[in-house]
Amino acid sequence: MDVHRCRFVPYQPSAINAVAFSRPKTKSAKHGALARLAIGRANGDIEIWNPFSGAWLQELVIRGGKDRSVDGLVWVNEPDQDLGEGRTVIGRSRLFSIGYTSTVTEWDLEKGKPKRHASGQHGDIWCIAAQPQGDKPQPAGASSLQEGQNSNKLIAGTIDGELVMYSLEEDDLRFQRVLVKSPTKKAQMVSMTFQSRKVVIVGCSDSTIRAYDIKNGHLLRRMTLGSDLIGGSKDIIVWCIKCLPNGNIVSGDSTGQVCIWDGKTYTQAQRIQSHKSDVLSLTTSADGLAIMSGGMDRRTILYKQNAGSGQRWGKVWGRRYHDHDVKTMASFEQGRISVVVSGGPDANLNIVPLKEMGRENHRMMSNLPQQPPITSASKARFIVSWWEREIHVWVLRKSVADLHESAGEAADLNQNRKLLKTIVVKGDSNISSATINQEGTLLFVSTGTDVKAFQLQHQDPVKGSDVKLSSISLPAKLSQLGASHVKLSPDGRWLCVIQEGSRVLMASLMVSLESKLVESPALSVKLQRLSRLRRQIPRYILNGGLGSYDRSITHVTFSADSNMIAVADLAGYIDTWISRGREQTLHNGSQEASMEADAADDASDSDSSSSEGEDNVTADSQDRWIRNPNAKLLPKLPASPVVLSFSGDVPATGSSVKADAPDDYILAAVTSSWNILAFHPRHGALTPWSRRHPRKALPGPVQDLLDLPKGAMWQGSRMWLYGVSFLLMLDMGQNLPVSSDVEGGDSQLTHGIKRKRVGPSTGAGGRTKQGILAPHQIRKHGAGDECEDIDIVERPQVDESESDDDMPDVVDGLSKQLSLTNGNDTIVQTIESATDRPKKWWITYKYRPVLGIVPLATTSKDLEVAVVERPSWEVDMAESFFSGEEWER
Repeated sequence: MDVHRCRFVPYQPSAINAVAFSRPKTKSAKHGALARLAIGRANGDIEIWNPFSGAWLQELVIRGGKDRSVDGLVWVNEPDQDLGEGRTVIGRSRLFSIGYTSTVTEWDLEKGKPKRHASGQHGDIWCIAAQPQGDKPQPAGASSLQEGQNSNKLIAGTIDGELVMYSLEEDDLRFQRVLVKSPTKKAQMVSMTFQSRKVVIVGCSDSTIRAYDIKNGHLLRRMTLGSDLIGGSKDIIVWCIKCLPNGNIVSGDSTGQVCIWDGKTYTQAQRIQSHKSDVLSLTTSADGLAIMSGGMDRRTILYKQNAGSGQRWGKVWGRRYHDHDVKTMASFEQGRISVVVSGGPDANLNIVPLKEMGRENHRMMSNLPQQPPITSASKARFIVSWWEREIHVWVLRKSVADLHESAGEAADLNQNRKLLKTIVVKGDSNISSATINQEGTLLFVSTGTDVKAFQLQHQDPVKGSDVKLSSISLPAKLSQLGASHVKLSPDGRWLCVIQEGSRVLMASLMVSLESKLVESPALSVKLQRLSRLRRQIPRYILNGGLGSYDRSITHVTFSADSNMIAVADLAGYIDTWISRGREQTLHNGSQEASMEADAADDASDSDSSSSEGEDNVTADSQDRWIRNPNAKLLPKLPASPVVLSFSGDVPATGSSVKADAPDDYILAAVTSSWNILAFHPRHGALTPWSRRHPRKALPGPVQDLLDLPKGAMWQGSRMWLYGVSFLLMLDMGQNLPVSSDVEGGDSQLTHGIKRKRVGPSTGAGGRTKQGILAPHQIRKHGAGDECEDIDIVERPQVDESESDDDMPDVVDGLSKQLSLTNGNDTIVQTIESATDRPKKWWITYKYRPVLGIVPLATTSKDLEVAVVERPSWEVDMAESFFSGEEWER
């Protein structure tokens, strides 16, 4: 494989302003499976992560827009409903956000869009909290009075010192009334939490903490923190506040102190000077035995209560996990998982162990998205990337082989790339997806509100010709709802659009020859709605918790001949369709039955807009898609898919059939639990290779990977998987070496692979090498500060013959490597060695962090790709207000 290492593609991650778990502490496994983490960023994006089983999968990204910011998030869980006979409908989870405006927004996770907005006659909202609910499930026939007494409210604090209430009754969001008005407007409401269902605790900017009765708005108690230290501000700002299960209050303020308050007398019980600058975030464990704080000094500190007569709190751990302020944090405990997640301006999500602090490493999730915002036009050698509302089109002129022939000419490396076009999409919404055909002439871009098309006219951009850009008008039925995913087929004839999360729309494309000569070319579009299989899901399960959110489609892929398409959703269901013109060998009865089933499903679809795509369906049977007759035979994946890809093998039909020709496609799916499954979709069965290789038969280093794969490429029978920190090759034409971990495996066939077993993780990193740290080993300030912030992570020991970790000059059986470096670009050429026995699998950690890998055209038999890296040192961050004790070169 020939590799171009590219670091010129722009992508600026956005700061994390808010994090919130839908169910911080879970009652049962069912509730734990429904727990989600919401992350709000400064560019308006909202990310939904699944922490279940410690995989930390980024399931959904709801794109923001121009001048939008998410500065606060809160989940509201409705009461569980008891249906009797042991059946319980789990209460629905609703997500709300604020953005330092006077508006509260509720989000529709099923469609990935805002559901409703509400605002009142008050100032900008700075903090928000949800009223806690009771633990008793509601009976099925509960009266409206009982539901009203159990309904939740949203309480918000404003910049003008007002306390306002929003009602959530009857599945609505509306402003109800102003609870408290500030006569002087001097005290801004900065932080908020509920002590009980009727009492809310508010941290203010005038050195006070106030307790209010939300029933009538009466002030119950006013707690004061006094004045700041000498030379400091006159007023102390209470940036964060939490309540322990016993009712006691914990606050963090601008003096760097964490204060403990008695929840009954509202008096200060203890004051801890823990940070050297403002305390910005707080969280507590579910049992109230641990407190964690994050500050402007980048430190994260753990406190525990001493066992004694005074039961005073003390610091037991402190460390710098972030490169900037620790602006927000939240805890999550479910089963064996016990972690705290935190974020800030460095845009990285850090996962820190809570119960096992000091005995486990932390884990830093990359700020790069799970689904890479990058694609390529392989025949034109274009690289297309997008970020917020901008699209960049680059060209790599020379192949790796041509660059090595002119290795002595430094100018060739500088001139090998060229930025052809920068497109700024009109509107306020950020780009959610983009796709380009292989010739680089047709580009589609989608946002949450629109789908746009562009034509790129060029002769030979590799040799330096200009590219002319023109906009193409699209039918309103294709563009008006926006799209979460757009995907062009390899031949450029089909465009698959995913609308409102789970609606599949197929468009037949044709650009007329006359329109290519005018500035605004016309595109002939014929639409067809593809109906998905109806799964037998109990109604009480479907309507509980997150509703049909898990049916949201996350992956779309076409076969190499563009005659088959597959989509996969979060629940693990795969739907496949076949172009009717391709399936001439299928039995006519199967075709008719499939078409009748499609028509019946379309007619009975509950979606009110289901018939919109049927108006322009072409009458040509060759341009119609039908459901794969054996689509029902494909099993549900064991976990959510992270990769879905067709191989390059295409089954031959008619007179072109050969003896060694494949009789079916190969559809590969990789799940968040690292199950690698390969299917024959037309037969509805697993491939023989997949049957022989369950997860426990994969190589040890693959099983030990924490990062999830982001994409796949094919080179014959080889599947190349990549993640943010690795590049992995698996040859599906050969059996993998038998590992000693497999029951009955021969240890002599492990090829020197050594796996060191470690104890189960609690959701963060693995166990530390030194185990429990002594007190003198805890994080200290002083010389060598930069070295003490690094956790010791044990990477699995891999035989050098199977790994490229040390990057030797010759990797037996795989490649020979040569590097050319100039500035930010490194070109690496890999040449197959003369060894007769090819590698069965191979892994390297050389490339990191990987934004994406896209294929490029090549005249040789080798695969040529562009690896787009985004090093952390190239990320621009705002200057920190506190810069004490930072390492300086």
